[in-house]
Amino acid sequence: MGTVHSQFAAALAACPLVAILRGLRPAEAQPIGAALVASGWRLLEVPLNSPEPLESIRILAAAFPDVLVGAGTVLQPDQVGPVHAAGGRLVVAPNFHPEVVCEAVRLGMVCLPGVLTATEAFAALQAGAAGLKLFPAEMIPPAAVKALRAVLPADTLLLPVGGITKGNMTGYRAAGANGFGIGSALFQPGMNSAAVEQNARDFGAAWAGTLRA
Repeated sequence: MGTVHSQFAAALAACPLVAILRGLRPAEAQPIGAALVASGWRLLEVPLNSPEPLESIRILAAAFPDVLVGAGTVLQPDQVGPVHAAGGRLVVAPNFHPEVVCEAVRLGMVCLPGVLTATEAFAALQAGAAGLKLFPAEMIPPAAVKALRAVLPADTLLLPVGGITKGNMTGYRAAGANGFGIGSALFQPGMNSAAVEQNARDFGAAWAGTLRA
């Protein structure tokens, strides 16, 4: 396995969808992770406001070494190290905190901070963000994504998150989105692995353009 960033690039190429597993419990981590991996997903995020998130990250990272596992809702720089120690290599946040990005970069992790404006986007890239989480996407329609795409560096990764459905992915993709983060439409606490796998396959098909939403 190469560097974390090469693993990130490979994961995006395989399926540019980030599974946001908010509320995941450690006992669910392995079966839910297996369902997602079987569906072709390679980016798994456990928000830190989930029950025992570091334990779930540890389980996922150990069980699926070819998948990029990490934490979401990383709000403070001192939260980055424990995620890394648990085996996480991905840091996602709803906001842009320069010190969070810098600490993730220092530890060789992939960081996807949340941004809403062009000012935040350029600052996050300057800090070393590997890509940008456009959040909340309900406030960033495809027209805004297209406008950002016109001024940001051409290789900037843009991933809208928040209210993404199989039906609205096409407009965002046409505007220049590179992928998406999918949360409650994919997984909710207590959902069984078969239901998660079906959701994951449906979203994957929607991205590939093979599902009529």
